[in-house]
Amino acid sequence: MRIERELMRGAGPVAVMKLLQKGEMYGYEVVAALAARSEGVLDMGQSTLYPMLYNLEAKGLIAGEWREASSGRERKYYRLTAKGQKRLAAEEEQWKALAGAMAKLGVLSAPVREVTA
Repeated sequence: MRIERELMRGAGPVAVMKLLQKGEMYGYEVVAALAARSEGVLDMGQSTLYPMLYNLEAKGLIAGEWREASSGRERKYYRLTAKGQKRLAAEEEQWKALAGAMAKLGVLSAPVREVTA
């Protein structure tokens, strides 16, 4: 299932920060992890992900560092900053409240389970 652009605009940055909370990743790793861990629901291309990463970095929520990979290629590894950790905590609370409200309205038929990154 593909998520509409407006929903992805809100969910995407939170999902990326949640992944980076567990450790550093480079762009393609983020794309693959989002697709795999969300069972394809948050599958996004690099053309969607990279502007999102640049935006999060510009806001100081994540930080990137160029490093040489074992293959010899340069890759930019991203990590969650302290500011990003605070924002993620606030965003998680909002998502939990939203999911709870939607469940009360009958939009969600099953209890919301936390997805580990």
